[in-house]
Amino acid sequence: MRVFRTTFLLVALTLLLMLIGRYFGGRGGMTLALGFAVVMNAFAYFFSDKIALMSSGAKPVSREQLPRLYAVMERLASKANLPVPKLYLVPDAAPNAFATGRDPRHASVAVTQGLLELMNDEELEGVIAHELSHVRNYDILISSIAATIAGAIFHLASMGRWAMIFGGWGGDRDDRDGGGGIAAIMMLIFAPFAAFLLQLGLSREREYSADATGARTVGNPYGLISALQKLGTYNNRIPTTAISPSTSSLCIVKPLFGGGSFTTLFSTHPALADRIAKLREMTIIPQR
Repeated sequence: MRVFRTTFLLVALTLLLMLIGRYFGGRGGMTLALGFAVVMNAFAYFFSDKIALMSSGAKPVSREQLPRLYAVMERLASKANLPVPKLYLVPDAAPNAFATGRDPRHASVAVTQGLLELMNDEELEGVIAHELSHVRNYDILISSIAATIAGAIFHLASMGRWAMIFGGWGGDRDDRDGGGGIAAIMMLIFAPFAAFLLQLGLSREREYSADATGARTVGNPYGLISALQKLGTYNNRIPTTAISPSTSSLCIVKPLFGGGSFTTLFSTHPALADRIAKLREMTIIPQR
């Protein structure tokens, strides 16, 4: 069911991109919109991991520097039949972690200094299992594709607004003469918002999936549950000083950039209470 929902959300984003391109540029506009998305996806495929690590100030660490982290990572990577990712440390007191990379052979996992100081061994294992699940499920690649398609929609909508200002409506003559202006305004307003909501839905779906896969990799959900409880408490008190808003969607929990129900409603992460409740309901079948 999760695979179906992920596929549906990606297809919906692509169709929305084609629709807005078709409306403002006809068939040529639709082709241009898809080409634009392909170029952006190619850039994200090869460079998004480097941008995420650089923007957060993450530094590579060796086994000698962090033997505890390496021991947990190597044990879980072996259980999940994955190559050991490159490990990075983010100099940030706020506890958090994120994975990046286009596939398991090019994956990196970064943890903050605050996370290592806060988590006991069982909790650290739960966090690392969650991040390895993102790697195993190709979530970073999926999220990058969704982000670039959504970005293309926002860009095309912006171009459409400028075209309206200067009298270039695009589309067919029948559209322009038959009240197409109102439809264009509605599309320019709602298409980017719809793309944003679809991207949020996809991001939240992948978080639930990583929680479940990580718990099955470990063999129980208790370490991850305890880790999420701690992360929720401390990230409400300690603002991040390293992780940028553009990288925050990769993190295991949303860093502290603000609060309130509005930011929760439009967050890339599900509510922690919901994630913990789903983990408590799991009947664990160890992953092979």
